[in-house]
Amino acid sequence: MIMRNRELLNRYGPSASGDYLFNGTSIFDILHNQERQAGNAPTSINDDELLNTPTDDLVDRLVAQFSIDVPVLDRAAAWVDSSEGPVAVRDYWSRGVEPGYTVLGTLLRLSVPFSGDAEAFAIQPSTIASGPPRARVVQGAIVIAYSAVELNPQQAKAELEDVIDNIEKHLGWLRQSVNPFNEKLKTVVRTAVEARKAKVLKDRNSIAALGFNLKPRPDAPKTYVAPVKRKPVGVQTVKAMAPFKPEPVLDEETYKHILKIMEGMAHVMERSPSAFETMGEEALRQHFLVQLNGQFEGAATGETFNHSGKTDILIREKDRNIFIAECKFWGGEKAFLDTITQLLGYLSWRDTKAAVVIFSQNVDFSKVLATIETAIPKHPNHKRGPVKESETRFRSVFGNPTDANREVIVTVMAFNVPK
Repeated sequence: MIMRNRELLNRYGPSASGDYLFNGTSIFDILHNQERQAGNAPTSINDDELLNTPTDDLVDRLVAQFSIDVPVLDRAAAWVDSSEGPVAVRDYWSRGVEPGYTVLGTLLRLSVPFSGDAEAFAIQPSTIASGPPRARVVQGAIVIAYSAVELNPQQAKAELEDVIDNIEKHLGWLRQSVNPFNEKLKTVVRTAVEARKAKVLKDRNSIAALGFNLKPRPDAPKTYVAPVKRKPVGVQTVKAMAPFKPEPVLDEETYKHILKIMEGMAHVMERSPSAFETMGEEALRQHFLVQLNGQFEGAATGETFNHSGKTDILIREKDRNIFIAECKFWGGEKAFLDTITQLLGYLSWRDTKAAVVIFSQNVDFSKVLATIETAIPKHPNHKRGPVKESETRFRSVFGNPTDANREVIVTVMAFNVPK
């Protein structure tokens, strides 16, 4: 949206040159101004909002704010109004009248709807035509005027189509500059957001190092990566404000290790069908718990009460949950989406990594996998993904139902087990 260049557009836009379009500020000046303000935008965001909001969400928001949406005309939906009015006589010499003489004729106004930024019609493209098109921009449509003493429908249609063609040509020239800019903007904004976050964190940590007490902010996030025994992993600390005790979260390496253990157990089930064909969800879950407790010293439990319900598999670090999983037999798309809803309902605000394990007893396992991949984005809390990590494993990011800014990584693993 070209919302921060209105001063430039108003100064040099169509109002300065009658009804001429694309006769205002140069596209180069517009893009330079958009990029400069997009790069500075993170500095105007409240520090707590900056730290509490996921980087991807901030990037998406700022890119939407500063990118330019070049209009697209909907020629098929165009409509025309006609009326009588004074029309200047063009062949005044043959009529024996003075220039500027008018007679009663036909006035046409062709309205062509468009989608995109209306301000773009005031921007001068990098390629300049000798005769820019004339029209007015009115409430989501361009309005092209045509008049004739004696209306010739074929001639009127041809001239109006020529004006539309000329407008679309100028829009095409704008896209040649705007499309690369919009792609570049994603990198510019992400760099600016990450740099701003790093500076805010560094400043807060530096202030904390002075040794004085600070006024607490109850909404300031605190997280750290929880160490898991029997598999050494480095403890990382991310602090938004030093005086608060950090909350434990599972680091990426250990999360992948847990998924690998569960995936290995599922493969055992697939390769030894006779040993598992009579088991239900609870019995199958117990086999996962045995393997996880073998790695994490009894930290993995089943059917533990958590937040608003009971979850199938839970790994705790001290008094905090750091991993939650739900195991289900495949029951179709709706049941699958309900399982995700059920899992998210189990999560507290601090839970950030989870998994859904699907056991499929269907004959067409490929169809089940395809349904899983297409169903995930349909969930109301879905934010990004799925990323297909393997033929049967899909990773996505969801928003916590109680706080969309609190992101939850959910990996869906599907396995074909005997019926």
